[in-house]
Parts: sequence; C-alpha cells; structure tokens
Amino acid sequence: MPLVAATASPNEVLEVAPLSVRAGQELAFQAAFAEAQEIISSMPGYLGHELGRCLERPNEFILLVRWSSLEAHEVGFRGSPQYLEWKSMLHHFYEPFPVVSHFCAVQGVA
Repeated sequence: MPLVAATASPNEVLEVAPLSVRAGQELAFQAAFAEAQEIISSMPGYLGHELGRCLERPNEFILLVRWSSLEAHEVGFRGSPQYLEWKSMLHHFYEPFPVVSHFCAVQGVA
C-alpha cells in the first residue's frame, strides 16, 4: 500500500516523524505507544498509522500517520486535550525531540 494513495483527496497528508528513543528505553516506548495509539486513532481526520523500527539502529523508529488534512493534525490533534495526554505518555522517550514533516501525494505517480 502506498504511503499516500495517488487517489487520495488533494488535502490528505502523510505525517512523517523520525523518532530517536533514548537507548535502553525501546521496549518501554513500544509499550507506551501501544496504549497511546488509541488516542491518535480516535481523533477527527485520522486515517491510519504505522510505527516502524530501524533494523540497523534499534533505538530509531519512524511514525507515519495519514490525516485527512494538515489542519486535522496541526490544529485538531495538536490543539486538543488528548494531545496533552499523548505528549505525557511519549515525549519523554525522545532524544533529540523529532522534527515532524508533512507530505502530499504526487499526482500521476504510482
């Protein structure tokens, strides 16, 4: 399945968050994320997510979240009370804090 479907709506975005987790905290992070994913998946505009772990550097993860629009993530989720709970569950694992980027599909390219 493509990260952002070529048939996606023009506003649909893929949030890409490379996550560096403090060494030795990988399993605790995964357990916390398993709980925290219930928060993000309940948000308006959320379309799906996946979390991947790097094979070469096991403390590095990648979080991919599909949103119906940039505003659904930046305003809806990040401006919600649920984001504060998400933040308290996960942000203390990151070193350094991740730089999040948003991508849209390139039309006409599979």
